[in-house]
Amino acid sequence: MLFAIAFASLIYTAVALTTNSASAVTADVARKCSALTAKTYPPRVTGNPAAGSAKGTSLEKQTFFQRCVANGGNVGNDTSK
Repeated sequence: MLFAIAFASLIYTAVALTTNSASAVTADVARKCSALTAKTYPPRVTGNPAAGSAKGTSLEKQTFFQRCVANGGNVGNDTSK
């Protein structure tokens, strides 16, 4: 019985430590990065995202957005295209 309680508390501690380490993206940062991505990679046809981007590829667009979110909404001038 004591072994089961010790094992359960060990599992609980491990789960609690791993779930608190991840931070969520705030809505403000996501909105800002989305606007910066749209400005950096404008759509080929305004209002039609299916038409593709006038600059760059979708992978470059995704990488730019991820870098923006990782930096908290701040991108340097060297990353803009």
